[in-house]
Amino acid sequence: MTSYAFFGALEQGFAFGLMVLGVYLTFRVLDFPDLTVDGSLPLGAAVSAVAIDAGVHPALSLVLACGAGFLAGAVTGFLNTRLRILHLLASILTMIALYSVNLRIMGRPNLTLLGKPTLVDLFTTASGLPQYLSTPLLFGLVTAFAAVVLIWFLRTELGLALLATGDNPRMIRALGVNTGGTIILGLGLSNALTAMSGALVAQNQGGADVNMGVGTIVAGLASVILGETVFGRRSVARAVLAAILGSLLYRLAIALALGLKLGPFSVTPSDLNLITALLVVLALTAPRMKVKVFS
Repeated sequence: MTSYAFFGALEQGFAFGLMVLGVYLTFRVLDFPDLTVDGSLPLGAAVSAVAIDAGVHPALSLVLACGAGFLAGAVTGFLNTRLRILHLLASILTMIALYSVNLRIMGRPNLTLLGKPTLVDLFTTASGLPQYLSTPLLFGLVTAFAAVVLIWFLRTELGLALLATGDNPRMIRALGVNTGGTIILGLGLSNALTAMSGALVAQNQGGADVNMGVGTIVAGLASVILGETVFGRRSVARAVLAAILGSLLYRLAIALALGLKLGPFSVTPSDLNLITALLVVLALTAPRMKVKVFS
């Protein structure tokens, strides 16, 4: 692997690490199969791109993207908890609706940020580092800050109610907690993180595209499972850290696979979904294989 591919993988691993934290919230904490992330990632990108195009500061556009993502997740939670629609179907409905919403926001299928100031440009100028170093550093700092805030939140009374809602909803309801409210809150936070990830990716890639969210949930699940398999999840802090490290491992594995050449055969970007599926199968079966080998 070249140094360019290595730093590129770190850059993507940290940028999508926010999305992986969101998937961890719904997949592990709430036990909620949420496909909304396939729509909330481009939603964050679209909101950030339109805001920057309108002259809003790039940092403030991240806040706007988070707000839009929170609303998208809350809609899925509302459909599930208030209108009694099956959780998987509720998230699919929101995801489909967000495709049209994103087109409405941008007014076109894609929106370029060429010539516009982005957070990546501002940080590169302020740090004095070359962009291949400053971008992973910026995304790493943002992801680390989000992880610390998430760990702190999950240790508060409300955060513990969120954890209990996923573990034992009957028990937590018996204690007087409104599980419908905690589910809506959890989905909102999850999609806020995903939307922020989309905003960072858009600012790094120089534009937003309505189709950039396709396959987001698969990549998020692969990263969470890979991280848990390698680093474990005995505590909340360890599980959050494992999710971020899983995102880095996933992107490094993709970069390694794309550079693979066996004689006339070489892996191309069109094989990305196949590689992701193989990584998930490997991560899921690795613990059982490990037990068989060492027993």
